[in-house]
Order: sequence, then C-alpha cells, then structure tokens
Amino acid sequence: MNVQAFDLRDDDRRPPVDDLIGVVQRGLRARPKKLPSWLFYDERGSQLFEAICEQPEYYLTRSEIALMELHAGEMAAVLGEDVRLVEYGSGHAIKTRMLLEHLSAPVAYVPVEISTEPLRACVQAMGERFPGLPVQPLSGDFTRALRLPIPPRAPRRTVLYFPGSTIGNFEARDAAALLRKMRNEMGDNGGILIGADLKKDTATIEAAYNDRAGVTAEFTLNMLVRLNREIGSNFDLSAFRHRAHYNTMAGRIETFLVSTRAQKVRVGRQQVTFGADEAMQVEYSCKYSPADFAALAARAGLEVTHTWTDPASMFAVYYLVRAGVGAPEASASS
Repeated sequence: MNVQAFDLRDDDRRPPVDDLIGVVQRGLRARPKKLPSWLFYDERGSQLFEAICEQPEYYLTRSEIALMELHAGEMAAVLGEDVRLVEYGSGHAIKTRMLLEHLSAPVAYVPVEISTEPLRACVQAMGERFPGLPVQPLSGDFTRALRLPIPPRAPRRTVLYFPGSTIGNFEARDAAALLRKMRNEMGDNGGILIGADLKKDTATIEAAYNDRAGVTAEFTLNMLVRLNREIGSNFDLSAFRHRAHYNTMAGRIETFLVSTRAQKVRVGRQQVTFGADEAMQVEYSCKYSPADFAALAARAGLEVTHTWTDPASMFAVYYLVRAGVGAPEASASS
C-alpha cells in the first residue's frame, strides 16, 4: 500500500478546550445566537451524516453519484494526465474513487479531513483499491491554510476536489474567501472541481433536511451532546428541537436549534439565557443556479469552464480555473 506515513490523534480534529469555550461563548452572545456548523462533526456526528445520506428524502448524495457515473470519464479528460488530486473533506471518498478510476497517471491523492476515523478509513480503502497510487493524507481543517505534502513527482497540475455540497454551508462572503484560498493552493495551472446543490422546488429541498426518520434532527442535536462532553456545558437536549426551512429569497436552507422553554445553560463560567422559542442558527445550506455559481466564482477570481449535472438536474459539478486562463489543454465537451 503506497501511503505516506502519518500520525492521527484525536486532538487533531478539535481546538483546545479553552478555545472551544471561547468560540461557543462568542456565538451565544451574537444576535441571533449562532454556533459554527463544524461542531457537528465529532465521530458520532460523522456517523450520523453518513446515515443522513442514506435517507430517502436526501437526494443530494444519490444525485451526485448518478452525475459521477455519467460524467466521471469526461471530468478526468478535462483534468488531463499527471494530476495531483487534493480532496477537501474526504470522508469515505466514494465519489473520489469513481473519478480516480478514470484519471490517467495521477501523481498523488491528498485527502484532507478533520475527523480521524474517516481519514483512516479513506486511506485504507484507497490503498486497497489503487495500490499503485501515492496517498498522502493530511489531517486538518481545509478552511485554514494548508501545507500540502511534497508530491512524489512533479504534477502537470494540482486539482482541488470539493465534492458534496459543502460550499453551500458558507455564506457568500465566506464562500468567496474559501474559493480564493483554493485558487492560491491550486497554483497558476491548477483547477477546482466542486459540487453544489441546484435550486429547485421548496418541498423537495425542505424534505431533505427534515427526514421522517429524524436522523437530521439527531445530527443537529448531537452538536449539544458534543459541547456537554467536551467543554462541560449542561444543554438539556429535551429542551431543544431541530428546525430547518428554505429561505427562497436567500436561496438557502436555514437550520436552527430552537429552545422549547425559557432556560439557562452553563458555558464555561457563563450562564447563557434562552427565551422560549428562541432560535439558535447552526447551519446554512446555500443552493445555486449555474449563473449564481459563476458569479460566486468570479468574486474569487475564477471562471467556470465546464458544468455537469445529473440526469434529473438536481445537482451540479463545476470545473473552475483562474479567470482569463481558460480550459486546460486536455479537455472534453460536457
């Protein structure tokens, strides 16, 4: 198995306790109260998200897999030979395997993942499936500057792969900032292959974030379980409920934890007061039309050269390059 040696510790996926308390306290002083969505992803949260992807209402994963089954060969032709593929938030890398099946002579695969166990599982699966592929895992937060490992040979280009619809979890300003960071990391001749959920009818979108089995609600509430465990807060899970609705004007799902009664919660040395029915914002999931996404890319100095959608036009994958550079020399029509 051609895997670069690495060391993963539980500490790698969370900030020090004092820093985490400060993050939570600042968020709960905001108006309205809010907590960052990365708090979802402890080990239990990652498992629950995998379960969400299997729910019948959650169309996103099925749509993206259908898209990859149809277009992965075209994507590989666009990326060309001798690519170093860097994946943000690799998880179990199911869609990545579909892409690597078609890539010609990839230089290396660099999975970037904040959660320890999914990264270990990804490394093992890739080593077994692609024994000749150099795998260089990187444990860390992809929203921060990354020091990519030295590739085993010079790549023709570095392509940052960001599957799923995680870019939608960032507000427009933060999404543009992340894309600018990615533009710097990919280099002058590089590219970004990125997924984004398409706008569609409200009922379909809202059902995906309010599954009948309640898995998404459990996933959302698990954030409070994590805080109780890691910083010693005393959130009463029975006193909060999950709420997600689609804001048509903003083009996004807005997810909240709603206090079901007046209460106080201990966070560090502070007591935080919640009113009855007070909503705490925990996640956005932005939906983009192709024109919306092209405009977002332009804000980051990027342009869309290729767009692929699934047969039902539920989901899209875009290939981005530096504005003014144009498509890479090895290309295929989409």
